[in-house]
Amino acid sequence: MRKFLAVTAVTVMALTACGRSTEPTGAAADASAKPADITVGVAMPTKTSERWIKDGDYIKQQLEAAGYKVNLQYANDDIPTQVTQLQDMVTKKNGVLVVASIDGTALKGALADAKADNIPVIAYDRLLRDTDAVQYYTTFDNLKVGKLQAESLLQGLEASGAPKPWNVELFAGSPDDNNATFFFNGAMEVLQPKIDDGTIKIASGETDFKTVATLRWDAAVAKKRMENVLTKAYSDKDVNGVLSPYDGLSRGIIAALKGSGYGTGGKKLPVVTGQDAELESVKSILAGEQYSSVFKDTRELAKATVTMIQQILEKKTVEVNDTTSYDNGVKKVPTQLLQPVAIDKSNVKDVLLKANYYTADQLK
Repeated sequence: MRKFLAVTAVTVMALTACGRSTEPTGAAADASAKPADITVGVAMPTKTSERWIKDGDYIKQQLEAAGYKVNLQYANDDIPTQVTQLQDMVTKKNGVLVVASIDGTALKGALADAKADNIPVIAYDRLLRDTDAVQYYTTFDNLKVGKLQAESLLQGLEASGAPKPWNVELFAGSPDDNNATFFFNGAMEVLQPKIDDGTIKIASGETDFKTVATLRWDAAVAKKRMENVLTKAYSDKDVNGVLSPYDGLSRGIIAALKGSGYGTGGKKLPVVTGQDAELESVKSILAGEQYSSVFKDTRELAKATVTMIQQILEKKTVEVNDTTSYDNGVKKVPTQLLQPVAIDKSNVKDVLLKANYYTADQLK
């Protein structure tokens, strides 16, 4: 059995604050500039995910409330489009760039142009790799996200009453998204011992990250692979659980399972995990279909990013709480990490309503 991938840094440091100062130059260094004189470029990957629409809206609203102008762009999961958008932001002398990349390795040229023009760059949620042009990174504790997913999967399997060994299948996110590796490795830290001792069986035999990865986080790709796995490995047995790293993939996986008769005629749906607490999946959890998700309050991520932007532009100490875990291949990028929360039917309403993330009417 192949062991899970090693992450760049095997231990995520304790989240104790460690400030790091910056001396912005170029547009960001003009001490006489007022917020209204500065445009912040925000590059988001796609509008096909509810999550990214919300991220863009939250950052834009908070920056505008602080007085800044905002150049918010979505690239529709097309890398050349995102490159062009970033180049345009550099040409227009945007004061800071906030980049949630489609492919964390594909923007080096545009980012080099930003560095040449002394424009600070913040990687947003997805690490920008193989470049020294990124100054800071804001994200959630991605290794912990994976661990929470795996722990939830085991909890659901135990509660399901399914006899051991449990038949489980593994899905991972997009291979060009650095976070996908962290999610998968965090999960496998929890699951690999159970695979090794025989508590969990992977009937398909597909355990390698590259094999189970889902390009562009595409639900249709996940659905097709689940269909193929069911045909290949489950003609004479049932699948008991599926590790899914994202709600959109979870919905595709559940659709494939339903298409094979799960969820009807006494054939239980497997325990299926997720991430992002998307409304459709939250309703699925409440309906007893998807088992769990991981809530990441992206309003707080946007808030942390906006605070970082203000600290850069005001030439203050930039607050980070991790300086060792996120090596992008060129440098260890100072990072502000936020904490994720596991949710399932037992706590989903309490967590999300208390956070005012959704209203009670939305969850009906």
